[in-house]
Amino acid sequence: MPKRILSGVVVSSNSNKTIVVNVTRRIKHKLYKKIIRQTKKYHAHDEKNEFNLGDNVSIIESKPLSKLKKWIAIPPTGDKS
Repeated sequence: MPKRILSGVVVSSNSNKTIVVNVTRRIKHKLYKKIIRQTKKYHAHDEKNEFNLGDNVSIIESKPLSKLKKWIAIPPTGDKS
């Protein structure tokens, strides 16, 4: 099974080697059929502390690195805005 890749915006980079990425998805409501935005925050590993607040990043699934970190931050692959 391939690893999932998500893209989002860094909302926190205060911790050492850890960033928090806010990922926004657009889904259709099951009952009302209206397109709604759904957001979720993911903790991601940033080995070189290279990402700052407000940066667009992509995150890829990995083995669990800590209690909350199960993603690794990579530079964004493409602009899907």
